[in-house]
Amino acid sequence: MLTAAKVRAINEPGRYADGGTLYLLVAPGGSKSWVQRLTINGRRRDIGLGSCQLITLADARRKALENRLLVFNGGDPTAEKRKANIPTFQEAALKVHADLLPNWKNKAHGKQWIRTLETYAFPKLGSLPTDRVTPADVLGCILPIWNTKAETAKRVRQRIRQVMGWAVAHGYAPVNTAGEAIDGALPKIRRKVEHHRALPYSEVAEALAVADSSRASDAVKLAFRFLVLTAARTTEVRLAAWTEIDFERRLWTIPAERMKAAKDHRQPWSDAALAVLNEAKRLENRSGLIFPSPQSGKELSNMAITKLLRDTGLAERATTHGFRASFRTWADEETSADYAAKELSLAHTVGNAVVQAYARGDLLAKRRRLMQQWANYLTGAAANVVELHAA
Repeated sequence: MLTAAKVRAINEPGRYADGGTLYLLVAPGGSKSWVQRLTINGRRRDIGLGSCQLITLADARRKALENRLLVFNGGDPTAEKRKANIPTFQEAALKVHADLLPNWKNKAHGKQWIRTLETYAFPKLGSLPTDRVTPADVLGCILPIWNTKAETAKRVRQRIRQVMGWAVAHGYAPVNTAGEAIDGALPKIRRKVEHHRALPYSEVAEALAVADSSRASDAVKLAFRFLVLTAARTTEVRLAAWTEIDFERRLWTIPAERMKAAKDHRQPWSDAALAVLNEAKRLENRSGLIFPSPQSGKELSNMAITKLLRDTGLAERATTHGFRASFRTWADEETSADYAAKELSLAHTVGNAVVQAYARGDLLAKRRRLMQQWANYLTGAAANVVELHAA
């Protein structure tokens, strides 16, 4: 048995038993601390009880007895210790917001993200530890506005899902209670016209930041960013090869077999798209693909980007094809680019056969300016862009 005097006198590094499960641990540097050795669920565990400078022998014995009783009754002192450090939903949300903020070039998106949670989630979830947020709690934030403010409700769910995903990833919560757990409890929203779901263009930059912070592979995240920046179709991006890229002329020539119009298509790219290509070089392998699957080394699955949207909650509000619609709406409302430049940027056929016979050009210079302006808008540099005018 140890005494207070012995604890003060012992300086030789080692482990000194107090009897039972409590030990004095003297480190090589001379620091002293209390350690308790317990068998929990069949496994031997060492639990730190604190420094001898702060915890007396009597306090250490009392704490050791409490832990032994807890284990005797089926508890786990290490789990109890972890629970004491579990953040509330509001604390977790503020942490996630701080982590995401550097990815938002447009600071307005960051303010909108946290403001949505402050308005609709914090009043009900803010003070709850993340491991105690239930599906019913999440529904309590969403259902009151599900039918009257459908888009807002979907944004609220998406952001709660991000926060709970962070909590699960860090071991603070066992399951994401804003994910599939509540799918069946949300009534379907009737749509007047079944177009591809598309985000308002003002929210596309935030979608890129959400995707960048996801747990998808680098290939999928880069492919998604390239898809948005080039307004291309999923198949065109999935099968994109380095042989199609002309870095000197900054052109991506997509072969006819991958084009809906069955003709080669020249797509100019922006500075931001070039940055994606430069980053994708580290993924290069024998396949020659720009965005090879990390699993097979071949092309990404046709569901890879869709899965990214599902996992981040974006799929509730947008499809991969819908980002082309977001681009087109932005071009209509925010630029003076002519109709043909906008249509050709989407690789659409312009005019009938007679019109096409006379209009042989592909307006490459105009489209290059348009794609750069789109990239600048998404990265928060729209204020520096010279407005496009029809010529």
